[in-house]
Amino acid sequence: MKKCLFVYNPISGKGKIAKKKDKIISLLKTKYEVEVVESLYCGHIGNIVYEKGNDVDIVVVSGGDGTLNEVVNSIARLEKKPVIGYIPTGTVNDVAHSLYIPRNINKAVENILNGEIFKHDIFRMNDRYGIYVCCAGLFTETSYATNQNAKKKMGKLAYALHGIKKVFSTPSVNLKLSYEGGEIEGKFAFMLFLNSRSVAGMRINKKAMLNDGYIDVVLVKSKNDVVNMGAVSRVAFVFLRGITNKKYKGIINLRLKKFSVLTTTETVINLDGEKIGQGSFDFEVIKEGIGIIVPNLNKLRKNVKN
Repeated sequence: MKKCLFVYNPISGKGKIAKKKDKIISLLKTKYEVEVVESLYCGHIGNIVYEKGNDVDIVVVSGGDGTLNEVVNSIARLEKKPVIGYIPTGTVNDVAHSLYIPRNINKAVENILNGEIFKHDIFRMNDRYGIYVCCAGLFTETSYATNQNAKKKMGKLAYALHGIKKVFSTPSVNLKLSYEGGEIEGKFAFMLFLNSRSVAGMRINKKAMLNDGYIDVVLVKSKNDVVNMGAVSRVAFVFLRGITNKKYKGIINLRLKKFSVLTTTETVINLDGEKIGQGSFDFEVIKEGIGIIVPNLNKLRKNVKN
């Protein structure tokens, strides 16, 4: 019988996983030999997956996008990479939205037992890995700075309220982005590197290619050291209209495989919803770097190359 490592975050998504844990394990045991590990501290799941991942066929993870990032970071470093089965129990669950993975726990487990493996791009940023988003600037601290109790009580609304409070005190990002064939330098209100259809719960990149070896780069210009109403309007435009090939004043859109970013301000970077530090970095997309179980490959093929 194949081996499964089931790891979960007990506080993710208002703690609803605790009520379903025994049933999940029972269902997984119909197909796998199961070992269960509950997250005890930040980074615990990542450590466990790195320690045990080479010896299992599948890692089933329950949690939000940040918990999934822990798993991706560990699997990316393994010689033998197990498949990921995802039970999305976070507040936003952007990766699940992009891959049509059900947010209902019973249906998510059914997907793990009966779904198909999709080879998903990941990316490396210096010594860290991500699966769907890297960003800085306006609104990007909300995913990790929003109070946990507020998230439990209000869900996505807690993120929105935190973001509104910070709008006109956010410093612009001074950066230089260098890539093969070009260089961009200036002040920006918002920097987004996206390999997902959804970010912050909003579907802004409906035709995103998730396994073609490229990532969408969006830079929103700023004229001042602190973002003003014009910059806020341009960021809102990106989220409301989505990422397109059309040119808009003050907004730069690129699709890149590899590039470097040099920042001259203390810019905090958000990777898959988690704060990972500040500064400059080298960025590279790893084509089809992990396998994740999805319910319907044909549905994904409408917009994704295979």
